[in-house]
Amino acid sequence: MAKSVADKLGRGISPRAFMDGMTQNKETFVSLYEHFAWPSEEDREFFESLRFRDDLRCLILMADWCGDCVKNIPPVFRALEAGEVPIDVLIKEEHPDTMQQFLTLGGESVPVVIFADTGGAVLGTWGPRPGHVQEVMVRFKQENPDRNAPGYQEKLAAVREEIKRRYGEGTGYQAHVLREIRELISGF
Repeated sequence: MAKSVADKLGRGISPRAFMDGMTQNKETFVSLYEHFAWPSEEDREFFESLRFRDDLRCLILMADWCGDCVKNIPPVFRALEAGEVPIDVLIKEEHPDTMQQFLTLGGESVPVVIFADTGGAVLGTWGPRPGHVQEVMVRFKQENPDRNAPGYQEKLAAVREEIKRRYGEGTGYQAHVLREIRELISGF
């Protein structure tokens, strides 16, 4: 059965309301949002061209405590705002039913950027990290299925360090985020 978010359309909060209500990581999130710069003119033109599409809706499952949300969602907000794509932010803890529909590797990872049509049919999703960053976690989960195994937490700590390294310093990773979302949207 195809996934639907029809019951969630229009029930989230706006990006501005999310930022205003943040109790954790607000300074970093707002700074990334306010100082956003397009990685390329091609990216800017693509997202601005979405203004001519009235068939797209976006829901973003997220939380202010999550480092991946803090890094990845400011450029997503900016890109979709440029395209005038309606965005509903769904706070993870307030929408457990939706979170269960969009698990990553069996877990409740955020952010999950969900694109739907005006009727709520899910067209595609992105998240929680750019592919080149997420592949470290995918490999870890495949090689370490038992969370209670000896050494699991130590290995997980090493994976988290590698994730930070792959994000890199600065905002260069944002080009990967926008490229992946462009590719996703271009498919529908």
